[in-house]
Amino acid sequence: MITADTIVYEKSGVDACLAVLDNGKLREFEVFNENGAAEGNVYLGRIVKKVPLAEDKFGFMVNIGDNREAFMSAQERGLLEVNMTEGQCVVVQVSKEARADKGAKLVRAVQIAGTYLVYRPFGTYIDVSSKINDEEKVRELHDAVQKNVSSQQEGWVVRTAAADADINAVIEEMSELRNIYENIRIKARSANAPALLYAKENPLFDLIRRYHATLTAVVVNDHNLEDKVKAVFSGEVSYNADPSEKYGLQDMLQEALQKTVKLPSGGEIHIEETRAFVAIDVDSAGSVARGETDNLNREAAVEIARQILLRNLAGKIIIDFAGSGEYRFMRGIMDILDEELAGDAQGARVLGLSKAGNVEI
Repeated sequence: MITADTIVYEKSGVDACLAVLDNGKLREFEVFNENGAAEGNVYLGRIVKKVPLAEDKFGFMVNIGDNREAFMSAQERGLLEVNMTEGQCVVVQVSKEARADKGAKLVRAVQIAGTYLVYRPFGTYIDVSSKINDEEKVRELHDAVQKNVSSQQEGWVVRTAAADADINAVIEEMSELRNIYENIRIKARSANAPALLYAKENPLFDLIRRYHATLTAVVVNDHNLEDKVKAVFSGEVSYNADPSEKYGLQDMLQEALQKTVKLPSGGEIHIEETRAFVAIDVDSAGSVARGETDNLNREAAVEIARQILLRNLAGKIIIDFAGSGEYRFMRGIMDILDEELAGDAQGARVLGLSKAGNVEI
């Protein structure tokens, strides 16, 4: 299970970094531009040009006021195909942030995320997080949301955090999220494109919610943010002008992101990112005895899960553990990976063993 005891936030100019620590070890690290087109932001964009795609489909390049034009498909599941021309305006939400030489990806089906719920104005059904294992609680939450659905068409996702919340707080949030969306609509009527209509909250607060069960301290270098954190977090909240220096974050990050990661047992993990997939090899470093290899692989499984989060690894991940790749030896190792990746925000899933004996994620 993914745990953390400390979150460190440091802002420098328009850039900010977030570090998640567990027992002094770096768990996650994120750098982001607070003025950039973050995932979840809603804009009034202006169509720049229409672009042809495969199979006679098409999309649009949209100016949302970011450094690069963003892409929006004309086809979107659950919505009618849009056919617009250059210069027209459209309300869009960032579904994927700009990376490297690619601009952001946009969708028209806006979703507003809260602490306990996600409001989907274009949706039609209620979905409860599969991570809530208490079936009675699932029914209670579903029924409470169902009773408070407006007469208009709308959809809701009940988040995992709702499992520990008072039902009244969940219902209150429904009204809050509806109001946010209504304000977006009002702003869109008078705004001049490109314009930001809604900015997603600082990702620090999402991390606080995600790790609330084990989190004990939050450190920031922004007094305004310090007060906001104290309003939602009951643990230790402190100000530090240079938290990176105090916690040695740069050294930890540099060490953690090497292609070769050393294990306490003496073995090594080699991580290679390719265009098609991420390849991870566990090197026994001479530990060939069955008992030693099993211990090495268990140790490696824990570290690999940490590296997946820390490096934000995505897509296909193929792992070649040490020793035999037979299922009877790998079953326990895959269980460890499953447990360590439980709660991963990116939804990492252990798929099983390939015929070659490699573990696939």
